[in-house]
Amino acid sequence: MKITVIGAGKYGSTLTEKIARRGYADEVVMVDIVEGLPQGLALDMNQARPIEGYETPVVGTNDYGPTAGSDVVVVTAGKPRKPGMSRMDLINDNAKIVGGVAQEIAKTSPEAVVVVVSNPLDEMTALFQKVSGFPPHRVMGQAGMLDTARFQDKVAAAAGASPLSVEAITLGSHGDTMVPVPSKVTVDGKPLADVLDQDTIDEIVDATRNGGAEVVALLKEGSAYFAPASAAARMVEAIATDEGVLMPVCAWVDGQYGIAEVYLGVPVRLGAGGVTEIVDIDLTESELADLREAAEAVRAKQADVDGLV
Repeated sequence: MKITVIGAGKYGSTLTEKIARRGYADEVVMVDIVEGLPQGLALDMNQARPIEGYETPVVGTNDYGPTAGSDVVVVTAGKPRKPGMSRMDLINDNAKIVGGVAQEIAKTSPEAVVVVVSNPLDEMTALFQKVSGFPPHRVMGQAGMLDTARFQDKVAAAAGASPLSVEAITLGSHGDTMVPVPSKVTVDGKPLADVLDQDTIDEIVDATRNGGAEVVALLKEGSAYFAPASAAARMVEAIATDEGVLMPVCAWVDGQYGIAEVYLGVPVRLGAGGVTEIVDIDLTESELADLREAAEAVRAKQADVDGLV
């Protein structure tokens, strides 16, 4: 099992180390255009193996040769946000970067399952699929796992509970039309409405939508990478080990929830072939309306991206 991570910045390198430590991959390849950066980080990670107790080797490279035949590819390449920027502000620069990566991966790893994390997420996922020509079920975006984790953390803090006791899901776009789903949240098995008042729930939903911007504003430079890398690593593991586990993913929707022909955050099952099933879950009327609104907003932006590469 060969896993490739495109981009050796904080996100990419953190993700690479998380994947290597899990032990299911035979090799993890990390690619970056900065000469020496992926090689040095790979050397550092490999020298940590005797201490941390894992064997998976990491290979650092500036070209795509060593990535050939990858089973799973994660695309982290692109410019990060700065304070005051929206994810959409990155669209022109990152479209060129992601489009170039898609061309390379299509040549070197034509059977790979691809997880895109570059922003703006929904649009870059659609762009990668179009440029690569891969079937949609093998190209997906990482957003729902991260946004769900942020939702869980904020619910736990408000309820004074362990984050491990919170079940939740977040759908829609990775942006302003994100759809946290309060009706599916439980805390220690209790419905969220029995634990928190509606005003607090509304505040948590808004805070979840702004979770990335909150981190960016505090960091001043760069974006979040610990939680995002954990989210992507969990997706990669589900694909690599053929788990069939249910998780929220930016996937190609074609009829489910009354939505067609758009990449959007929905509940899916992930396995060796990528997205094996989009799962219909019960939503309230307002949640379903919000999801459909998100689909139309994303559709308009994805159409704009088509002409960028």
